[in-house]
Amino acid sequence: QVQLVESGGGLVQPGGSLRLSCAASGSIFGINTMGWYRQAPGKERELVARLSSGGMTTYADSVKGRFTISSDNAKNTVYLQMNSLKPEDTAVYYCNWWGPGKNYWGQGTQVTVSS
Repeated sequence: QVQLVESGGGLVQPGGSLRLSCAASGSIFGINTMGWYRQAPGKERELVARLSSGGMTTYADSVKGRFTISSDNAKNTVYLQMNSLKPEDTAVYYCNWWGPGKNYWGQGTQVTVSS
């Protein structure tokens, strides 16, 4: 089992910044990928960014140049720094941990971008 605890969501004005954190615990050994997905009302969940244990990063085109995913391996924590936020970034953001035969989700954190 893998437990994921997210924090850092909230309300921010357009053009502002937020940093999301996701702390992982449990069976978090071996090859894995941690990432962030988001789901807006009436839309499907979509990939925002992910980081493999080998250091490879993937970003959605809509967030390239504005969001940065990083990790602190000592704390088993992955971060999503979100800059230049837009109203269309409003969604529930979910942390994800993937390993061979395993796939876990956090509870989600709301990000609202509005003036």
